[in-house]
Amino acid sequence: MIIPDQDGVVLHVVESGAPDGPAVAFAHALGSDLTTWDAVVARLPQSLRLIRMDMRGHGNSPCPDGPYPMGELVGDAARCLDRLGVKDCVFVGLSIGGIIAQGLAAERLDLVRGLVIANTAVKIGTPAIWADRIKAVRENGIETELDATMHRWFSRATQRDHPEVVNAARSRMRATPLAGYLGCMEAIADTDLYESTARLRLPTLAIAGTEDGSTPADLVRETAGLIPGARFELIRGAGHMPPLEKPDMFATLLTDFLTSIGHL
Repeated sequence: MIIPDQDGVVLHVVESGAPDGPAVAFAHALGSDLTTWDAVVARLPQSLRLIRMDMRGHGNSPCPDGPYPMGELVGDAARCLDRLGVKDCVFVGLSIGGIIAQGLAAERLDLVRGLVIANTAVKIGTPAIWADRIKAVRENGIETELDATMHRWFSRATQRDHPEVVNAARSRMRATPLAGYLGCMEAIADTDLYESTARLRLPTLAIAGTEDGSTPADLVRETAGLIPGARFELIRGAGHMPPLEKPDMFATLLTDFLTSIGHL
């Protein structure tokens, strides 16, 4: 399915589960795509309406010229849900997807009744770090990021015992259009959602990995602490991509959360 927005951008969306069920929407990380969620979605109750979307500049979504302000990425998600007729979903976001989730909850609470933010924060990295990375990618391409990113994303055990998981993620990152990758890097670099996230008042689950080299567990815990009543869960042995490394545990935590807030 493709969801056009008012500016002509078309988001690629995959739906599964029950068309009339309670909706759960998923947003992926930088340099990946909606297949990040395949193993998790397969383990969730199929009575749910499960909606996976590719961000602009990623996967099968188009790649307009950058930069991409974070507000545009949040707006993409909002318009996608509007066109699908979704209200009161639980929105699950990983990394930049988790930033989008926070922004969406702050701007369109009519769309979101619960939030799952994984391996993310209100602000990721520093302007100097992102400026260096953006410069390197602009001059030398995504290839310059691959090795370091895989080390940040995956635990040593996964890199050693499950190279197929790492290689698949590497291939997806390599296939990401350069403009899309740079556009989303610039969006992350310019974003600090501290004030708006601290005003959120909705059921929230925050998930971190003990081996995450991009958003350490303490950073995710601090973000959860900004939202009154938010739950924090730690997945041991997982890096920055627990939906790929530990889909059973991720799906169990998500199912328990959905049950606890009456979404199942």
